[in-house]
Amino acid sequence: MASTKSDQNPDKRDRSKPKDYLSDWIKRQSLVEKMIPMIGNLHREQNVRILLYGNPLITLSVSQIMQEHRLVRETEKNELSEFETYEVLNILKDLDLGPCEIDVGIISAGYMFDSKSLSLEEFVKEQVADAIGNKNPVLQEPQDLVLFGFGRIGRLITRLLLEDTGSGETLSLKAVVVRKKSDDDLFKRAELMRRDSVHGNFKGTIRVDLDEYGLVINGNLIKFIDGDPSSIDYKKYGIDNAVIIDNSGAWRDEKGLSAHLKSKGANKVLLTAPTKSPLKNIVYGVNEDDLNDKDKIIGAASCTTNAIVPLLKALDDDYGIINGHVETIHSYTNDQNLIDNYHSKSRRGRSAALNMVITETGAASAVSQILPNLKGKLTANAIRVPTPNVSLAILKLSLNKPLSDKETANEYFRQLAFHSIYKDQIDFTNSSEIVSSDLVGSRYACVIDSEATICDDKQIVIYAWYDNELGYCVQLLRVIKSLAGIKYNRLPYFL
Repeated sequence: MASTKSDQNPDKRDRSKPKDYLSDWIKRQSLVEKMIPMIGNLHREQNVRILLYGNPLITLSVSQIMQEHRLVRETEKNELSEFETYEVLNILKDLDLGPCEIDVGIISAGYMFDSKSLSLEEFVKEQVADAIGNKNPVLQEPQDLVLFGFGRIGRLITRLLLEDTGSGETLSLKAVVVRKKSDDDLFKRAELMRRDSVHGNFKGTIRVDLDEYGLVINGNLIKFIDGDPSSIDYKKYGIDNAVIIDNSGAWRDEKGLSAHLKSKGANKVLLTAPTKSPLKNIVYGVNEDDLNDKDKIIGAASCTTNAIVPLLKALDDDYGIINGHVETIHSYTNDQNLIDNYHSKSRRGRSAALNMVITETGAASAVSQILPNLKGKLTANAIRVPTPNVSLAILKLSLNKPLSDKETANEYFRQLAFHSIYKDQIDFTNSSEIVSSDLVGSRYACVIDSEATICDDKQIVIYAWYDNELGYCVQLLRVIKSLAGIKYNRLPYFL
């Protein structure tokens, strides 16, 4: 199995119980309070992103960072705590680091299980040696971005982009193109950005600048433009060589999307949906290396395709997929009706809030475009259900090689989630109480529900949750970075 790492030494996993739980908690809480400014300064001043087992710690609260540590302990079967990660971070803050991503969880665990008889400082410096003194910028100048549309996906990708801004030297969201619908249009857009019924309030500042006709969000001026996609002069707004992120849903073919490239200052187009042939669809973590400079228009596939393709790719590479079926239990979307009304597609005209709606999905054909080896091997269907976010893919697969039983299968999935090339896309939960609302805000393409796994030799049924909004937007952000040529070294080098 090419994508896993050997087990850690079990003798070093156990830690004695604290004599006083509260005093132990207060000590760890105090350490995290000291960690937060270190994480922020590294991000803004040195363009260093601090991770804990792949999860970014920037913008997280004290309790959220402590929860991340707890999650690692539960699923990785080690005793990683804030005591270890604080010491690592305290060393990192004084190093002359260049732009990179550093996983303090992996470094801390590595020292716990294999220190090579080095001091902690020596070990940390060895793990991040490639970043010390390497001040080469990720980009020579920031990549300009324009959002065409400002709906669910547009507003969420805005949140992620602004969270990722740091010192402002990589991605720069310059404008949003929308139709002005009323005199108070900009104020309404600001309120929609500020409050979200599913994902909660925006954790930042937003103000309206009528002179510039834009929103100032966390210090970033984002201009709002009303115009035809083919005739906007972006250069007039100080925008050049821009990636246009089309989240409007208006076009999916080359003819329609190419209109964006007629505008001055536009360079590439990314569709936040599946594109039609011959345009490429990219699922980050699987086929982003297929991109080249000639690709001016690409699609980011669908949320469901992003959820299942990394998992299918891993399983096909390691065990071989003979055939299978994918059923998606999908939250309703804006395409459906609140109450019964006309819809061009069968059943979708019925009330989304009151019904489970069987409908078609292009997931099987989309998978075969990205993984040609699976062409003709999968069928797929979908059921829309009365929840606003988080969906579930159920994959029933026949394999060439046995995964034996549930325990073996789940250990394979756990290794995929923590120690494989798909660790940014695949997450793993061993909770027997988890339900869909617990996954709102998940930043993974999918989360494998290990308690629901069914495995009998070469037959397996997998339940994979996914936040079809935010999880998808995180994948979009990765594609945007790939288009811009942004690639951070992640240290330590580790699978």
